Amino acid sequence: MGNIKQPKPVGLFASIIYKDEEILTGVLKILEEKIGVIEDRTNVMAFNHTDYYEKEMGSGLNRIFIFFNNLIERESLIDIKLKTNEIEKFFSINEKRQVNIDPGYISLENIILATTKNYTHRIYLGSGIYGDLTLIYKKGTYNPLEWTYPDYASKDIITIFNKWRNLYKRKLI
Repeated sequence: MGNIKQPKPVGLFASIIYKDEEILTGVLKILEEKIGVIEDRTNVMAFNHTDYYEKEMGSGLNRIFIFFNNLIERESLIDIKLKTNEIEKFFSINEKRQVNIDPGYISLENIILATTKNYTHRIYLGSGIYGDLTLIYKKGTYNPLEWTYPDYASKDIITIFNKWRNLYKRKLI
């Protein structure tokens, strides 16, 4: 029998897909009020890896990634995803989202995204939320898996996560 050990806390991040800068400003304010201080954020980048959100949110979508200052317990990802879903609903117009917020966490060993959709490689966490193993850390960098979304597998996004892994690692000491 193995000894039960509490895992180390993790770094929290979120991907935000949006069209309207005003909505982004409001979302960032609410995220800081409800979840924590934003320590770092990426530049705005065009979201053009898929047209999945266009029917609901329109074309010309943008994305930023944000990294929170506070570390979280891994199991709190469930509550955070539920909160981000509520924020999405708050900004919805005629039941169509104007923003998509996907929280996840950075650990020394992997990147996990929270999702409401089940699939073969996703693990049920509770309260209707699944954990998606998105990237694994080996040979000095995060690496994609066969199911990793193409944008998360891109060199630019992996570079961001490696940077944030270093910020996270310093907080563990």
